[in-house]
Amino acid sequence: MNLSARCICCLIRGQENMLKEERDDARKSAYFKAIMKMIGNCEEECSAPVLLSRINEIKRGYYGEVPEYREEKERFNRLMLSLANKIEEEILKSQDPLAAAIRYARAGNYIDFGALPEVKEELLLELLEKAGKDELEEETYRRFRAELKPGNRLVYLTDNCGEIVMDKLLVRELKRSFPDLAVTVIVRGAPVLNDATLEDAEFVGLDREAKVIGNGNDVAGTYLAALSWEAKEELEQADLIIAKGQGNFETLKGCGLNIYYLFLCKCELFVERFGMEQYKGVFVNEKNC
Repeated sequence: MNLSARCICCLIRGQENMLKEERDDARKSAYFKAIMKMIGNCEEECSAPVLLSRINEIKRGYYGEVPEYREEKERFNRLMLSLANKIEEEILKSQDPLAAAIRYARAGNYIDFGALPEVKEELLLELLEKAGKDELEEETYRRFRAELKPGNRLVYLTDNCGEIVMDKLLVRELKRSFPDLAVTVIVRGAPVLNDATLEDAEFVGLDREAKVIGNGNDVAGTYLAALSWEAKEELEQADLIIAKGQGNFETLKGCGLNIYYLFLCKCELFVERFGMEQYKGVFVNEKNC
């Protein structure tokens, strides 16, 4: 997905908000000039998550660090773990547990400190409450179930912390419903925003449900050109892929792999692209979007 002018403005605003207490105007100006020069020279197909990674690289040169969202990550991991048993009960008693698990995993995608200026706990709980009644696109879901054949390989690309607890429940339901399905989960290879890393996957017990690996980089998506050989091999050998979140859509759209994108439309660009209200959910295959 090519970079949008609105994405550029959003990224710049985000940097300005982070540096609003900066009193060294000369350093701040130099920093923003370096960012704008990099943006002006970036390739046409550069997506917002890739651009953010490059911005963070420049920021380390000027400020030595970028926010790691440690407190926010732990807070939402713990919150979602506290809700997991109740939500799993709802999944298991539903008419179609797999469809229910997909809907809850999608609702968890709200926990995004990159796309949203504020993540509100009360809104998260409301979205989770509604998830059990949401609908999935019928034809996409039918095709998805048909591809969950014995011996097939599924790769699950995660997105945010907290959200990965719902991913854990979905992976568990996939393996419960299709015991011979091989599942590999791929998380970010280094901290970026509140995205999930190996450390976070272990914290919530996702590694006890499936093989979990890092992708080898700090892009807030799945940037094929920067993947570790292990992550790249898993994707190439996968029969189907679940890609959570807007960042994975932005970095993978058009790649031709058999991907099922699963996320909430959180920002204006995605709301317009999919013709949905904010926080409505998407479940769509690469070939149909």
